Amino acid sequence: MREVAELPTRGDADIAAVASLLADPARCKVLLALNDGRALPASVLAEEAGISRSTASSHLSKLTEAGLLSVETHGRHRYYRLAGPEVGELLEHLVRLAPPRPVKSLREGTRAARLRSARTCYDHLAGRLGVQIMDSLLQRRVLVGGDGRYDPRRDGHDALSSPGHDVRYELTSRGRAFLTDIGVELPGGRRPLVRYCIDWTEQRHHLSGALGRAVLDRTLSAGWVKRPPRGRAVIVTDAGRAALADVFGIDWET
Repeated sequence: MREVAELPTRGDADIAAVASLLADPARCKVLLALNDGRALPASVLAEEAGISRSTASSHLSKLTEAGLLSVETHGRHRYYRLAGPEVGELLEHLVRLAPPRPVKSLREGTRAARLRSARTCYDHLAGRLGVQIMDSLLQRRVLVGGDGRYDPRRDGHDALSSPGHDVRYELTSRGRAFLTDIGVELPGGRRPLVRYCIDWTEQRHHLSGALGRAVLDRTLSAGWVKRPPRGRAVIVTDAGRAALADVFGIDWET
């Protein structure tokens, strides 16, 4: 008697399952609010999305069950964060494809300007600040392998299958010494050291990967930038402006 070949238990990827979650504006606001790498409680996320706490709880459950969010319990409180850098990368790619929302108030205009100036993209710096730091690292040959420019004619071939990874930036030995001198702790571990994102506001590359996180950690610990209680925008301090000029050759003006 012939044996019947065992059928695979998993088929093609169900993109629609994720897309249906992202089709809700409130859930998208929750995800974007968490795209600075921090963990936030449901009450704050409800305010960010402009919805009730009970509605936010339902959305958060769906996003957690789908693997887009992880949850941490501290006492009686539950804190939510993006499940990993791949979720942050997904959001950044969607932001690049999505049309901009119209600005309807001075508050929205100010917030948009701050995001374009300096913000976090999951766990690394983005916006004009992130792009200028990337440019400085390339000019100083801390990194080699690319020029920081996004060229759709060049990047379009590999970007379809490996977005943001087709230009192979590498950290030089000179670069390791430079980063150590300015207090950046070079990370180990399995996460790729040097990656980049195509910045959706600047249309250039900003540094991501484990090194991108290490640079952000240094700017925060040194007091060069600070995070407001909410939102992805970061504020460059007076000490930060001096350090940007001295360390990176960046003349930073808000």
